[in-house]
Amino acid sequence: MINTVRGLCRHFISGALLGVLGLMLISVPPAFAGAPREQVQSAIEKVTAILNDPNLKSDAKKSERIERLRQVIFPKFDFAEMAKRSLGSNWQRRTPEEQQEFVKLFRELIENSYVENIDSYNGEKVNIVGEKQEKDFAQVNTKIVNNKGEEFTVDYRLLQSSGDWKIYDVVIENISIVNNYRSQFNRVIAKSSFEDLLQKLRDKQFAAPAGKQKT
Repeated sequence: MINTVRGLCRHFISGALLGVLGLMLISVPPAFAGAPREQVQSAIEKVTAILNDPNLKSDAKKSERIERLRQVIFPKFDFAEMAKRSLGSNWQRRTPEEQQEFVKLFRELIENSYVENIDSYNGEKVNIVGEKQEKDFAQVNTKIVNNKGEEFTVDYRLLQSSGDWKIYDVVIENISIVNNYRSQFNRVIAKSSFEDLLQKLRDKQFAAPAGKQKT
């Protein structure tokens, strides 16, 4: 598998985020113009313009390029919902202050993975292959195809909040980002403590989930 696909599978937000970049970069057919897709469609032109802007392609402009992409992409994610789901039943056992710190550290985990891998996008094609919506929940199914014709699946789970659709989980090759982190976090809490989990997040000791490898 090419480096971008490996990055997608190894680094969530990059897995998710570069996947999201791909999702945003595609042209969404009018037949797929559902509400969740409309949220994605609103960012397509912005992301495309940033990535194709010749004034932002140099290494000297990397920080500016990342910041502009960050402003477009991250508002599409519900980090609080992702953090809550990744902690599972342990969420209710935490104080509001602990919950707030956990959300902050979880978001930093995701953003740091994104920043580290933002330049690995290499022209993969993303095709929307399905969508389902039930009340305030939706899922957009995609396939990412590289230049060799290899493909893998990335599914986006969205939740409607305050009239806006936001991503709360990404499933890469049948591996849920939220479920994967929940397993990691629960192991730490069961073996040690919630405080130890927070410290490991502060120390950036968590690896992002790995998807199915292709050669």
